[in-house]
Amino acid sequence: MKEFGFELRLCAHLEQRTDSIIARQLGGGITESGRVLDVVLIDQGPSFEQRASLTDRAIPTAVLEADIGPGRFKDWRRELGQGIGARRAIEHAIDIGYLEFDNTAGRERVRSVDRYPVDWFERIIAIENKPDLDKPGDLYEQLQFDISLGLVDEVVLTTASHVTRAHLNRLPDVVGIWRFNPGGDEIEIIRTATPLPIESPGMETINRLPGRTEVENIDPETKAAARIRLAERAYGKGWRTFTFPACANLDPASGPVEGMPYCEHFDRFVNPAAECGPNCPDHRSGPPPAVNLDAIRDRQSPWQAAPPRRQSRQMHLGDGW
Repeated sequence: MKEFGFELRLCAHLEQRTDSIIARQLGGGITESGRVLDVVLIDQGPSFEQRASLTDRAIPTAVLEADIGPGRFKDWRRELGQGIGARRAIEHAIDIGYLEFDNTAGRERVRSVDRYPVDWFERIIAIENKPDLDKPGDLYEQLQFDISLGLVDEVVLTTASHVTRAHLNRLPDVVGIWRFNPGGDEIEIIRTATPLPIESPGMETINRLPGRTEVENIDPETKAAARIRLAERAYGKGWRTFTFPACANLDPASGPVEGMPYCEHFDRFVNPAAECGPNCPDHRSGPPPAVNLDAIRDRQSPWQAAPPRRQSRQMHLGDGW
């Protein structure tokens, strides 16, 4: 099975057997490393339901880091500045229902509809997928990056391969190892992950050059803020990030998992962004499949689609924007 299909089947399996928020293909660095995590699991914290009631989308980082709460209205410019990025963050937070906007007497002010619960999540688990361990690619460098940074609580490698003693000896000891059979939908835990020191300083690899490696030290406060950003992105994005092309061969109702990009012609999951389209020799023009991925996610996971809005004032900013 190709890595894309393996990843989707793993996400579907975890969604059915855990109450975690599951997302895929998220940035796992803090600076400009470009590290992308295959799959991320966000375990629920004590205030998960409060977070779910706020909005079904990711709340902008700039808004969360500003001194904007559910009490009195505040001038957003004083809290975030007047740059275009701040404006877009405020407008987006209003559109998704997290901020309430007031323009009394021409003063543009905002407040949140409720307190943001920083304890809505607990563990963050990063999963690196490598179905075939005989073709590791950059696997070891990627795992070492995650370990050195310590942004997530645990790092796990998932594979379909038979894990030999040689594999175990080459992989860092703190990395958990799962063997996943997509056909049988079972996970065998070969080795349990060791928790990483998330509250300690970390080291992020920026660039690897011949003979030297460029790194940057990351303090615990920066890591803590980055963990919230990562959890928010995971909550808003989820793992069904694909779109369905206009091809009659694609049928989300077929295949072993509902709502997946399953191609009847190839009899497997396909990556629509890379494999579908008019250039495919077996492309058959037709309307895109009518499937509501948000509705499927809402039904099969703890994520809540479109929670009731609690705003009572106008929803958009003034004409001066």
